[in-house]
Amino acid sequence: MEDPHGDEKPQNQPEEGKKKTSRRKFIQLIGLVGAGAVSGIAALESARYFENAKTKGGKKQILLTQDNKLVEVDSLEIKALEKSPKDKLQETGREGIPGRRWVLVVDLARCRNARRCISACQEAHQLRPEQYHVNTLQMQDSPKTAPYNMPKHCQHCDNPPCVSVCPVDATFKRQDGIVLIDNERCIGCRFCIAACPYSARIFNWFEPKDAEKYKDQPYNVEMNVPQKKGTVSKCLFSADHLRDEKLPYCVSACPNSVYYFGDENEDAVTNGTTKETVRLSTLLKNNAAYQLMPELGTKPRIYYLPPKNRLFPFEPAKDAQPEKS
Repeated sequence: MEDPHGDEKPQNQPEEGKKKTSRRKFIQLIGLVGAGAVSGIAALESARYFENAKTKGGKKQILLTQDNKLVEVDSLEIKALEKSPKDKLQETGREGIPGRRWVLVVDLARCRNARRCISACQEAHQLRPEQYHVNTLQMQDSPKTAPYNMPKHCQHCDNPPCVSVCPVDATFKRQDGIVLIDNERCIGCRFCIAACPYSARIFNWFEPKDAEKYKDQPYNVEMNVPQKKGTVSKCLFSADHLRDEKLPYCVSACPNSVYYFGDENEDAVTNGTTKETVRLSTLLKNNAAYQLMPELGTKPRIYYLPPKNRLFPFEPAKDAQPEKS
């Protein structure tokens, strides 16, 4: 068909369609390339962002170091470490022995102040001669009664005020009833000493006994050894011995059958001298057992049998003899 003006159109129509199709494909191709480029740029920028974040720092965390210093650390630099044998020992020491509730009974009628319990404890826990986890006190109920000796330990209270005042969780109550101190955490603030109504805690003002001998030994929270200057220490109920199914050091060392030790859950305690095991509830009931200052609500885990029918006359400690004038 001819155009009135004499031009021919049919030949141009297919070429224009081809050009439009080519342009569309080209635009689509450019789009794909552009999207890929954008994705690549985004990935590159993302990598740069995290690299810069790592360089410049993430969120700051305040941590307590092993030498009791507060430090600020970049959260991106914190890495979880595998627990060492020392850490596992600490963790086990904090958990206690499942299913147990340890209790101590002290028969005051049998104590003659031999002080073997004191020396055994001092030797086991790296204590200087003037430091005591257990000590014997001279007691007298009235001017008309004879004095007697009373061994006094940490009472391992079920409601311990020393634990609640510690600002760094250095002193803690285990599931088996024992109250311990972690000297890796202790900052020496002595709040626990002030809170204890039984004066059962001591402060390490000086270097501990045989410090050089113990310096390379891993710290054991169940023995509180090696001792550390500037920290608090106390009776541990010989938690390390209990772990090995042995009686506490003081209980085994006493030559006069003063101590009974055992598990309240089993209602059984064993005498350290005779190795006789008796029913705890019967022993307490038949001997009018009592606890120290129960009115405070601390719920001690140590019971005392009154000094009736005493086996020995009162003997003051050799280091407590009055000076001659």
